Amino acid sequence: MGTPLDSRERQVEEVLDRLYEEYPDATISLNYSNRLELLVAVVLSAQCTDERVNEVTADLFEKYTSAEDYADADEAELAEDIYGITFHNNKAGYLKSMGETLVEEHGGEVPDTMSALTDLSGVGRKTANVVLQHGHDVVEGIVVDTHVQRLSRRLGLTTEETPEKIEDDLMDVVPEDDWQQLTHLLISHGRAVCDARTPDCDACVLEDICPSSKLDSETDLASGEAWG
Repeated sequence: MGTPLDSRERQVEEVLDRLYEEYPDATISLNYSNRLELLVAVVLSAQCTDERVNEVTADLFEKYTSAEDYADADEAELAEDIYGITFHNNKAGYLKSMGETLVEEHGGEVPDTMSALTDLSGVGRKTANVVLQHGHDVVEGIVVDTHVQRLSRRLGLTTEETPEKIEDDLMDVVPEDDWQQLTHLLISHGRAVCDARTPDCDACVLEDICPSSKLDSETDLASGEAWG
């Protein structure tokens, strides 16, 4: 893990305090009106921007309103309906299979357990965590997307590299009441200030406590190694 536990806990506390003040309204940016729409939107968001997903789902959710609609869909037509989404052909297959499983095993409803959700096509732990948190008000982990992965390492909150290990590591030092909001705060900060390639350290409210802010910009920055 690197940094001693008590030191990381103090770092987490300071990061949370500052980011809560900086982004008081940070929340999920995907548009949805029910659990099924949330599930579909999160599946589509993998390796795709939330903005693009929201553009596509505006029409998609009018055409497909139930798990049965996805289960009965023509896969080629469904792929066309989500054209513009990264890997739209693969994700059409996920949505159809997901609809079939929801109908056959869950009465057309979105399940509320990690195991049942991760049994669905195209659903990993990150997606399941989002659906549990925002669809069922169940928080049993931390959503680790690319922003959380990058910023948690840059800020010295973890030295782990994979999303699964980062989640486990963060859960050791982040208060459980902050697990859900930590994700939204880091995503907001990643989008606004701490860009993957050109972080704006001068405008960062965490600059004085960020171990990455003092790194020589010529050293490993281009490869991204020093910045996580």
